[in-house]
Amino acid sequence: VQLQASGGGLVQAGGSLRLSCAASGLTFSTYGMGWFRQAPGKEREFVARIMSSGQRTYYADSVKDRFTIARDNIKSTVTLQMNNLKPEDTAVYYCAAPKSPWISPITLGGDNYWGQGTLVTVSS
Repeated sequence: VQLQASGGGLVQAGGSLRLSCAASGLTFSTYGMGWFRQAPGKEREFVARIMSSGQRTYYADSVKDRFTIARDNIKSTVTLQMNNLKPEDTAVYYCAAPKSPWISPITLGGDNYWGQGTLVTVSS
């Protein structure tokens, strides 16, 4: 399984970025997916997740109403649209999939596949 995240970069506070994660090596449409992040000096934390069908999503309180997770089961991609970014959103962002499609929802402490991460830096 490979998860290739992209789209990170440097943006000013209030700006937007769109992260993308391309998945391969799994039957993508059967897996719930998630985005997590790790800020400098902090532990990795949950950001957002989406069910296999795409019909249900869930967000951390810190990003609710600013971030939107979506997926394309034809292209095997999951995206994270990030609006109104804040300096505290600065982190390496990781996409993840559970190692079994039966593990739902995906959680930080679960047995997951991880992408390589993409750095998001928000300047004030």
